[in-house]
Amino acid sequence: MQIQDKEMVNDILSMLNGSLSNYASVITQTSNPQLRQTIQQIRNGDEQFQFQLCQVAEQKGFYQPASQAPQSEIQNVKNQVSQA
Repeated sequence: MQIQDKEMVNDILSMLNGSLSNYASVITQTSNPQLRQTIQQIRNGDEQFQFQLCQVAEQKGFYQPASQAPQSEIQNVKNQVSQA
């Protein structure tokens, strides 16, 4: 049963990732302010749902996030970005 749950969660996360990419494309191509705002709200809701689902997946052992980068690497990237 757990494998089915894991597959279902992974499928949902995969679909959400695709949807979020599509929302970004649609938002940049939308000139109507009301429509743009509505799509942004839908995207924000999906991003929040994705975050919550990732937390559940991690708690259930379905997902193992990458280890956190050392602070020196984080600072190096920040420096590179701020110089660009």
